[in-house]
Amino acid sequence: MGSPAYADAGPAADAGIDQATGSDGTPGIAAGSDLGVDVDPERGDDSARDATAKRDGDTFAQDPEQRTSGGAGADGVPPKRGRRRAAPEPAPAPVLDDAELRGALEAILLVVDQPVSELNLAEVLEQAPERVGAMLDEIAAGYTAAGHGFELRRAAGGWRLYTRPEYATYVERFVLDGQSVRLTQAALETLAVVAYRQPVTRSRISAIRGVNCDGVLRTLVGRGLVEECGTEADSGAFLYRTTTMFLEKLGLNSVDDLPPLAPFLPDDVEELADATR
Repeated sequence: MGSPAYADAGPAADAGIDQATGSDGTPGIAAGSDLGVDVDPERGDDSARDATAKRDGDTFAQDPEQRTSGGAGADGVPPKRGRRRAAPEPAPAPVLDDAELRGALEAILLVVDQPVSELNLAEVLEQAPERVGAMLDEIAAGYTAAGHGFELRRAAGGWRLYTRPEYATYVERFVLDGQSVRLTQAALETLAVVAYRQPVTRSRISAIRGVNCDGVLRTLVGRGLVEECGTEADSGAFLYRTTTMFLEKLGLNSVDDLPPLAPFLPDDVEELADATR
């Protein structure tokens, strides 16, 4: 039996592929040729197809472009996958017209107790800081032109309403003199009871004066002339005493400098006391 005859290699020989013919004269690929595929003579073409599929799968696993593309198809379109929806953006705040913005700024400036910045006002009103700053300048100029007794002034990095310097005399007279001379007769009597009987409870003050003193006592506390100083051990009622401001107003160093009451009491004080029992 003769050895198989090799056909003309041709292009296959240039590619480094061993081409042979079988016993029937059909050209084929020699076993062990340089294709990276081991051909099993018994399984024939099925074995070659399985090995080729395995090689293609390994190539996909090793190709970084295919891995990062999410397994895109031949047309470059990746398969659909579930995606997290982005949170909807909040709707923009409505833009206030000039009249409403002016009124809102004036209302806030009337209640602040310290200068408030343009940025803070803009955040509260949800408006642009540049627009708020321009409106504040306009309001300040309007107050000055109208000759109001107050002005909008920039101070300490913010804005606040101030009285005009030319009216300082009237303001000082109201603050310093106006409140001190407005104590009623009931307030003066209650203050005298606290000064001479301190510390004293509210009920004891009412008993001495013969009338309810709750409202008058609150007024004295609000004026800074009387203050709470603890509670009574037996009843737990609040005790009241005079303040340092009280001594300053009267020009006293301590309550021991208060004038004695005896010269101001009536001669029949004991008879009056017996009559009320």
